[in-house]
Amino acid sequence: MKLTPEQIDRLYQFTRQHYVEYYDLQTELVDHLANSIEAQWQESSKISFEEALQKEFKKFGVFGFMDVVEKRQAALNRKYNGIIWNHFKTFFTIPKVILTTTLIGLTYFLLNISLYKADVVLIAFVIIILSFYFFIIYFGYKNKKANATTHKKWLLKEIILGRSSIVGMIYLPIQIMLHSEKVLENSLGILSISFLLVSLILIEYIMVVEIPKKAEAYLKETYPEYALENAN
Repeated sequence: MKLTPEQIDRLYQFTRQHYVEYYDLQTELVDHLANSIEAQWQESSKISFEEALQKEFKKFGVFGFMDVVEKRQAALNRKYNGIIWNHFKTFFTIPKVILTTTLIGLTYFLLNISLYKADVVLIAFVIIILSFYFFIIYFGYKNKKANATTHKKWLLKEIILGRSSIVGMIYLPIQIMLHSEKVLENSLGILSISFLLVSLILIEYIMVVEIPKKAEAYLKETYPEYALENAN
């Protein structure tokens, strides 16, 4: 016995009722549940669809689908971090390394001649953080409009638009700001701060320009169903 389209729709509804909001995770779970129900029917055709569904759902334990969602989110976060790292590495290969080195050298020069080094670093970090918040809000609004049109939310798309990256982006600058006066007392410290500032600017550029620009390609690579949906 095979599941009917109505039963497949019921499985999607079931995952949503159990707090799985992302369509890609819903699809993975629906596929798993459907295979399990069909396997149960092969053993006994007398069991009803709802009975088979509840029997399989109990195997997920007290927390239901929560563990599956968390593991998938962690896996896609790792994938996203890998994408950022791959883009970042390109700025240290020819010809981009020339631009990176120039930016670091210029930052070092400006800090070195400044009478208020710590204040300049503080202002730079604040600008980076505030601009990052702005882009998070902008992309969040843009994604919300897209979700309202398609009625489908994709986890990797949410991650790409920065929702889970802001903590890591802000933590390091805050720590550096707290100790910037001591760090800036020597040339090596100034060079380190210059490298960090340029790195943060590059990472922000990657996160708010390069990756969103290629988001469709990453989504289609990760989700074959996303490619099919957008082809129609």
